[in-house]
Amino acid sequence: MLNRKRFALNRIIAPAMGLAEFFKFTASLGLSKVELRNDLPGKSHSEDIIDGLKPAEVYQMAADAGVQIITINALQKFNLPAKRASCLGELEKLLELAAAIHCKAVVLCPNNEAEDKRTPRQKYRDTVEALESYGPLFVQYGIAAYIEALGFGISSLASLPAIVNAIKSSGFGCYRALLDTFHHYIGPDNASIFGMDGMGASYELPYTGLVHISGVEATIPVADYRDAHRVLIGPKDTMHNKEAIQSLDALGYLGIFSFEPFSEAVQKLSPKELATALNASFAYLGVCT
Repeated sequence: MLNRKRFALNRIIAPAMGLAEFFKFTASLGLSKVELRNDLPGKSHSEDIIDGLKPAEVYQMAADAGVQIITINALQKFNLPAKRASCLGELEKLLELAAAIHCKAVVLCPNNEAEDKRTPRQKYRDTVEALESYGPLFVQYGIAAYIEALGFGISSLASLPAIVNAIKSSGFGCYRALLDTFHHYIGPDNASIFGMDGMGASYELPYTGLVHISGVEATIPVADYRDAHRVLIGPKDTMHNKEAIQSLDALGYLGIFSFEPFSEAVQKLSPKELATALNASFAYLGVCT
């Protein structure tokens, strides 16, 4: 049975909470890990990742609550050549902050625009070149990078096996894949990448640095699934997250599952309502305290 220590909260779950409240709220649920973001609603500057506080203050607040900051999410469009120079500058700032607050990883998100007319081959080559460019910075700061596959049809990097291949080609050991159950469900990959069809795995699970989880209950075509549909996981989940989480655990994944619901229906819950909803989700998933 999974333990709550294997679960984390991404700050997108309660973007209106101040950091101190968010840390204490997380701890009150028996959890000890959180993810911070640089794209919360109404916040547009890197300083807003920590609400304008000093990094040392944030680290102490987290430590006092018994909470560890596991990622800052995210460096966007990391594999778009036109953004390479600006991404390098932004990345260094993110790494400086991550080091100061004792955060162990920064998330990298690929370009996700319909206007991106590169061929699949070029997108892959650009991804490898980006990883080669960023690798020395991650090594310098001693911080890991979690590369997220976005499953949308317009995404420039949607497949987990492709991420592992790009990591290997880059030659850097600082990289890991971020498996998001929402994006995995809507993207080109399926259970066969884990070898569950008896044909051999094309995705190497040990390369997984983190798993993001959220459910969808909307009765719409899968092609229409968007971030706004992502809620907490319960009996009405159309994406079978409960089975997916259990399968990943059974296959040997030993890392963290982080709740990342973008739906305003979740984000606007009061702390008391959110705690009740999360406890119900844990009960449905069979997670013990």
